[in-house]
Amino acid sequence: MESQSSKQKEQFVHSVFQSIAPKYDLMNDILSFRRHKAWRKFTMKKMAMAPGDTAVDLCCGTCDWTISMAQASGGKISGLDFSDNMLKVGHAKVNQLHLEQQIDLVQGNAMELPYASNTFDYATIGFGLRNVPDLRKVLSEMNRVVKPGGMVVCLELSKPTWQPFKGIYYFYFQQILPWLGKFFAKRYEQYKWLPDSLAQFPGRHELSQIFSETGLTQVKAYPLTGGIAALHIGIKVNSDV
Repeated sequence: MESQSSKQKEQFVHSVFQSIAPKYDLMNDILSFRRHKAWRKFTMKKMAMAPGDTAVDLCCGTCDWTISMAQASGGKISGLDFSDNMLKVGHAKVNQLHLEQQIDLVQGNAMELPYASNTFDYATIGFGLRNVPDLRKVLSEMNRVVKPGGMVVCLELSKPTWQPFKGIYYFYFQQILPWLGKFFAKRYEQYKWLPDSLAQFPGRHELSQIFSETGLTQVKAYPLTGGIAALHIGIKVNSDV
């Protein structure tokens, strides 16, 4: 029964991202109050990539973070997403920046990564962990494919905890956002999915605990913009998992 439910979620989420791909970047600006670029900049600073560092970016979507890492390290970066429509937008950006030799984009499943263990210096996922059928499986896969001492990084929407901001944000997220989606992207149901997905997602402290349970160490969580987003970082132990 659980696997059937997971399969239904996977198919629905796939259809959502297939349909919103052309407007995804615009809606990210609206959804995050244009803060998602600042959040990614903060994340890159915490990651502190060295020249030549490699990474795999799961649920890479339209590849903004994938490209940021390629430009920061100059190393090989792999981007993986299950939506070919999202990857088409990403491919266009990569080609425009002439990064085809450095960035490899793959259509695939974040719960079954097509990479060998201990391959990358970093495994990242931006605004995607909330949408997968089994987030523990994804984090385990991220842990598997990074090298010992490598970093697993998740940037994701989270749950504000202090009032009155919490109440204002939830009103915006649940009542206003789907109508913005309908107006700007001609999609209502798809943007109604976002607040629904967040309601089922663990809060910042719960996700930190899941990071630790996955076997990651030195887990750190950073609330961003009043807690509407959070950055989680964990380190793979210095032995095979």
